[in-house]
Amino acid sequence: MIQLNDERFWLYAAVDPATNRLLHAKHSLTRNQAITEMFLVELREEHLIDDALFLVDSVPWLQAPLHRHGLDYRYEKHGNRNSVERVFRELKRRTNQFSNCFSHAEADTVENWLQAFAFAWNQLLKLF
Repeated sequence: MIQLNDERFWLYAAVDPATNRLLHAKHSLTRNQAITEMFLVELREEHLIDDALFLVDSVPWLQAPLHRHGLDYRYEKHGNRNSVERVFRELKRRTNQFSNCFSHAEADTVENWLQAFAFAWNQLLKLF
């Protein structure tokens, strides 16, 4: 979850656990299967994900849409998911700083910032 002013946004992000690259990120005022469906459609437009294995937690709004799209997923509490959670923690930390610095930003600004952060994050990973 991302807090901006008095609104809470849910973060949807896909991370490649082998490289820690952010494949896609977006935010939403709600978390449900419809939002997950839209996220998967956008992710599929940008990346070849048909053979991917999605590591998810136990929430139904993630698992049901993955199943409907014929995508493989596995509930994983530890292992590869830990590296993904580190990326999420860093993203959440940076969005907290963003919110503190831009306390009156609009939701569109958050979306633009998320896209810029994902690009910068992926470029930084190329350096190491």
